[in-house]
Amino acid sequence: MKAIQVRYLGPTNNRGSRFKAFVAGGASVTVPYHYGASTDDNARMAADALMDKLAWAGVAIDGTGSLPNGDHVFTLSA
Repeated sequence: MKAIQVRYLGPTNNRGSRFKAFVAGGASVTVPYHYGASTDDNARMAADALMDKLAWAGVAIDGTGSLPNGDHVFTLSA
């Protein structure tokens, strides 16, 4: 089973809020925060962007959850 972890990154002086999705192998993608969408939807968009970047065709998000530090987790099924 694979999992994608998504972390919220707050705004800085140079960048707005964003979400970073990453997997255990080290691959990651960072996407901007979409203010018209919920936090959960933003996390899902980041996970989808990472799956697109890794060309994981045929892989679907099977479940979601959160970690004690506030990160979102998406489990995947092939």
